[in-house]
Amino acid sequence: MLARMSHAILHRGPDQNAEWIDSEAGIGLASRRLAIIDLSEAGHQPMHSASGRYVLSYNGEIYNHRDLRAELEQAGKAPQWRGSSDTETLLAGIEAWGLAATLRRAVGMFAFALWDRLDRILHLARDRIGEKPMYYGWQGRGRDSAFLFGSELKALACHPAFDGDLDRDALAGFTRGGYVPAPQSIYRNISKLTPGCILTLDGSGNPRVEPYWSLAEVIDHGTIDPVLPSDEDVVDELESVLGRAVAGQLIGDVPLGAFLSGGIDSSTIVALMQRASPVPVQTFTIGFEDARFDEAPFAREVARHLGTDHHELTVSAEDALAVIPKLPSIYDEPFADSSQIPTFLISQLARRRVTVALSGDGGDELFAGYDHYVLAERIWRRIRKIPRPVRSAGGAILGSIPPGVWHGVAKVANIQRRHSTFSDQMGRGARLLGAGSPMELGQGITQRWQGDSIVIGADHVGGKSAHDLGPVESLMALDLENYLPDDLLVKVDRAAMAVSLETRAPYLDHRVVEFAWRLPVEFKMRGQKTKWLLRRLLQRYVPEHLFERPKRGFSVPIDEWLRGPLRDWAEELLAPDRLRDDGYFRPGPIRAAWDAHLSGRSNRQAQIWTILMFQAWLEAERVARPNSRTMPVLQPAVAMDGAAA
Repeated sequence: MLARMSHAILHRGPDQNAEWIDSEAGIGLASRRLAIIDLSEAGHQPMHSASGRYVLSYNGEIYNHRDLRAELEQAGKAPQWRGSSDTETLLAGIEAWGLAATLRRAVGMFAFALWDRLDRILHLARDRIGEKPMYYGWQGRGRDSAFLFGSELKALACHPAFDGDLDRDALAGFTRGGYVPAPQSIYRNISKLTPGCILTLDGSGNPRVEPYWSLAEVIDHGTIDPVLPSDEDVVDELESVLGRAVAGQLIGDVPLGAFLSGGIDSSTIVALMQRASPVPVQTFTIGFEDARFDEAPFAREVARHLGTDHHELTVSAEDALAVIPKLPSIYDEPFADSSQIPTFLISQLARRRVTVALSGDGGDELFAGYDHYVLAERIWRRIRKIPRPVRSAGGAILGSIPPGVWHGVAKVANIQRRHSTFSDQMGRGARLLGAGSPMELGQGITQRWQGDSIVIGADHVGGKSAHDLGPVESLMALDLENYLPDDLLVKVDRAAMAVSLETRAPYLDHRVVEFAWRLPVEFKMRGQKTKWLLRRLLQRYVPEHLFERPKRGFSVPIDEWLRGPLRDWAEELLAPDRLRDDGYFRPGPIRAAWDAHLSGRSNRQAQIWTILMFQAWLEAERVARPNSRTMPVLQPAVAMDGAAA
C-alpha cells in the first residue's frame, strides 16, 4: 500500500524511493527523492538519525545546512557524518536542539514527516511561507481508520481508508478566488498544514498544530523603523539581504537555472544570481506566437545585458491548449489560475537542462507590485469619506441595474475597456461601495464569484484575517497570507514538480520577508509607481528602459479560446442539465455569465475558467474512481517527496 501511494507521486522524486514500516507502532513512511544535495546513497530516505531515535521523510532544501553543521560541530553536538545531505543535518539538529529550535535556525523550504520512535510521536512540519505542500487528516471509520499525510492528494487517495467526500464549503471558497483556501482541501477531513507550523500527533489521536514562526506577527509587529533611513541606504540593505538569499539558494550538486520573464522580479533575481556565479547563469523564457502575450523579446534583452546562457521556446496556441487535459491530475484539486498553463510549459523547457530553477515569486506581495493596490488606495481614499450606510444603499441601487443597461450606456458614450466591459466595471463598483475596510475592498476587487450564492449546500465561506493597516499594506498582507501560498506557490510547485523540477524563491527567504515588512509603504509604492524599491535596485544592474513597461503577468488568451477552440469543450461541461445533475452549482448564474461572455458583452473568463476547472477535475475523478462519491484522481501527474501513515 505504501509503495502504491509512493508511486502516485513518482514525478516529485524519480531518483530514489523507499518505504519504512514500524509494524508494532502501526506507522509507515514512504519517500520519493529528487536528488539535489549529496547524490549518493548517504542522502537516501526515509533517513534515521544517528542515534536511531528519529526517522525522517523530507521534501525541500535547507539552504544554510552547512552553517548548521558548523554550529553543531563547534558545540560538540555533531554526529559522525555519513554524507553531506541537508537531510542528515536536519536530523542532527533535531537531536541536538529539538524540532522547533532547529526549524527556527533553518533557512529553507520544506515539508516533512518526523517519527519519534522513543516517544511514539509523529510530527509534520512545513516551511514558513508555504513553498512546499503538506496534506493530512483522519480517514475511514473505526478499526479501518488511518491518519494519512503527504505532499499531494493523489498519494492519500491511494489508501483504502480514503473517503473522498467533497467539502462544499471549500468549493465555495474555491469559486471566490480560483483556489481552495487553506487550511481546507477540496475533501472533508483533509487539511493543508498551515505554513510556519508543526503538527504533533501522539497516542491521543488528536493532532495539535502550533507555530514556530508567525507571518501574522511579522505583519502586525514587524513594521516601520522609527527612524527612516535614506533611500540609498534602504536600497543597499535590500541588495545585501536579497543578495544573501540568492547566493544561499545556489547550493546543489545538480545544474541550476532561473525563470526569466524580463520583468522586474525575475530580472532582479537573475542579476543577483549572475553577480554571485562564476559562470553564465542558465535562464529560461517561453514566448508566444501571439505578440500580445509574448514577453520573450524583453527577457532576451535582459539576458543579453546580464550575459546569461539564455534559452527560449516559442509556443503556439495548440501547444498551450494541449496542457489543459493534464491539469486535473497535476493539481489534484480544482485550481483555476490560468497562468498554470505557461508555468507548466516553462518548467518543461527548464527541466531539459537543469534540475533547479529560481523564480521571482513573492516580489509583488512584498514590494507592492500589483495594479489593484493602486486601485484600492485610490478607491478607499474616496469612499471612506462617505458614511457606510449611504455607500451601501448606493451600491445596492447600482447593483440592481441590469448589465444590458450599462452595455447600452457604454455604446452611447463610446466607453471601452481593455480587459472588461463597462457593465462589468459598474457591477464591481457597486459591490465595492459597501466595503467596511481596505481588506474587504481588496477581497471585493479580486473576488470571482460569491461562492455561497452559486454552490449548493455551502454553509460557510470562511473570512480572512484582518490587520489594522492602510489600504496598500492591507492588500499586501491579504495576498501574502492567502493568494501567495494557496495560489501562486501551489501553481509553481505542482507545475514544476510534475516534470521533476525543483523551484526556489529567494524573495520568500524569511529574512527578506521580515526586512520588507519593517519598511514604510513609501519605499514600496510612491504615487502610482509600484515596486519602487525593487526598481531602484534593478537599475544598478539593468538599464531602466529594458524593464520599465506596463505589467503583463504570465497570461494566455483564455477569453478568446473560450469563444473559439475551447467553446465545444466548455459547452459540454457547462450544460445546464449536467450542472443540475452533478448537484454542486446553481446553473442559472453560471449560464448567464457564459452567455454574456460568448456574446462579447462581458469578459467573464475568470469566472468561467473557475467553473470549468472544477468540472474538468470532477470528470477526471469519475474516470479514476467511478464508484466513489467524489472519485479522487489516482494517476501520477507526470512526479514528490511524500509520506503516509
